[in-house]
Amino acid sequence: MKTIKPSPANVAADTAVAHAQPPRKRGRPVQPADQSLRQALIERAAELFRHQGYGQTSVRDIAAAAGVQAGSWFYHFKTKQEILHAVIKHGMTQALAEIESLDLAALPPREALWQLVRVHLNTLLAPHHDFVPVMLYEWHVLSEDERASIIGLKDRYEAIWDGVLERLQVSGEWAAPTRLDRLFLFGMLNWTVQWYRPDAGVGLDELADQALQFLLRSER
Repeated sequence: MKTIKPSPANVAADTAVAHAQPPRKRGRPVQPADQSLRQALIERAAELFRHQGYGQTSVRDIAAAAGVQAGSWFYHFKTKQEILHAVIKHGMTQALAEIESLDLAALPPREALWQLVRVHLNTLLAPHHDFVPVMLYEWHVLSEDERASIIGLKDRYEAIWDGVLERLQVSGEWAAPTRLDRLFLFGMLNWTVQWYRPDAGVGLDELADQALQFLLRSER
């Protein structure tokens, strides 16, 4: 009988298939990634952490709110604190993307600041925007390593504000600037989560107008 030798092309193909299909490992099968479930857990956790507090929210509460069995969240997070970290990181990532999308360089400094204030207020106060308010009140729960993973996002966020404030100060519209202006500004804006009510007849545009009028002591 004639022996048929495999061609180099066939050998290469067989090798590629062998590498593409590693042997199955014994033990528990790997759970397929379900990003929609992960996102649902993050969103429901953010809502619960904001309205009833991190300490008063259990992982069972989060699973129930997401409509899954209590043990299902273990495929995505190992601890409740890990969920909190994901909530805060998601919020900062979204907030940064929002202000990075603004064409601030093309705007006069006062208008640029108004845009930043308006977006920041929306991040804090719009319906279902629970992520950053959670960060404001539960930041202390995070470990040092978890905080470090978010500080880079915060630095980028704050640097954009610093650039606009510097332009505003140079223009003379921000009278008697100090090195703590941004901290005072954020303190004022962030406190709105304590008292703002959307049914009180003041929309976010008007709220941004009022904030700038208070800060600059002049109407827009």
